[in-house]
Amino acid sequence: MNRWPEARQPRSPVWRGVGTVVMVGVLGTLLWQSRVGAQHPTSGTPRDWEIAHEHFAWALGQRADADPAFGDLLARIGERFVGTPYRPHTLEVPGPERLVVNLEALDCVTFVENVLALARLAWTAPPGLTDAATSLADDPAGFQAAFRDELTRIRYRGGTLDGYASRLHYFSEWIADNDAAALVRSLSRELGGARDASPVDFMSTHPDAYRQLADPATLDRIVRIEGRLAAVERFYIPEGEIAAKAHLIRDGDIIAATSTVAGLDIAHTGIAVWRDGDLRLLHAPLVGSHVQLSEESLAERILRIDGQDGIMVARPLPPGTEAWSGEWPAPGAGAWSAASPLAAGVARGRFPNR
Repeated sequence: MNRWPEARQPRSPVWRGVGTVVMVGVLGTLLWQSRVGAQHPTSGTPRDWEIAHEHFAWALGQRADADPAFGDLLARIGERFVGTPYRPHTLEVPGPERLVVNLEALDCVTFVENVLALARLAWTAPPGLTDAATSLADDPAGFQAAFRDELTRIRYRGGTLDGYASRLHYFSEWIADNDAAALVRSLSRELGGARDASPVDFMSTHPDAYRQLADPATLDRIVRIEGRLAAVERFYIPEGEIAAKAHLIRDGDIIAATSTVAGLDIAHTGIAVWRDGDLRLLHAPLVGSHVQLSEESLAERILRIDGQDGIMVARPLPPGTEAWSGEWPAPGAGAWSAASPLAAGVARGRFPNR
């Protein structure tokens, strides 16, 4: 049997009905960057750091008491954010690109990034805790520095903040870059996903929507990044196959809903959580105004929303996982085995020109 579905062809720029028009409006709020960011200190408010430290301390206690799997710990940290207000454009601030710390209000991507950063910090403490972990919990300055380091590693290409273009704006690249750094493991291909041949060029084809792209040098960098993305194969699970593959997705896996908008790879992100036998999405949606767990299953949700047509899946990896520099098996070379480097829980390092 052919395990490699036909390549997905570039999407038609003709959008599908009234529902998609509404979705384009939602995407405009989510992904078209605001010209002036909300007036929130980029370094974080005292309340931001209280929230971060509270969740970190709680996670340390969970590690000491229950020794959960990394994905389980990440999902439980995410659930503690339920009720946190949704706010778009939290990373868009006047002036040059800076690391923004904001846990008082979140969008769908900053929710995932902050939860992943907290889980990684908490995982540095083995069950029973260590002097180093206890010291970090009792050292506000040290904790803040460690949290900023993790957030920078997650949010920026190669873990380096080097201007606006260094931010991982396209979430498919976010997955690839964090996979290469062994922070997550891209699962979409391993789960038998279909190839996505549609171009990723929304930013360069809509430069007026992004204040920072008024700078020709920044726009040129974005164009070159999009050119590199075009050379990287992407895989996704089509909406009609999500229910059948749901059993392969675990608590804490990162879910990215693929977009039907021309040039845009991902429309929404969240964290997988199993509840009452259903795979659901823990996320910060614009519609709903706060972090919440979806009432319907993930498969039902993607099928219902016109502007989304599938998912990409990435599994967060605990700190200490080494990147794998090998190659994927060739299509048709056989099923992924339990002995493969990917199944053993290590990440590949194949994203070009980082």
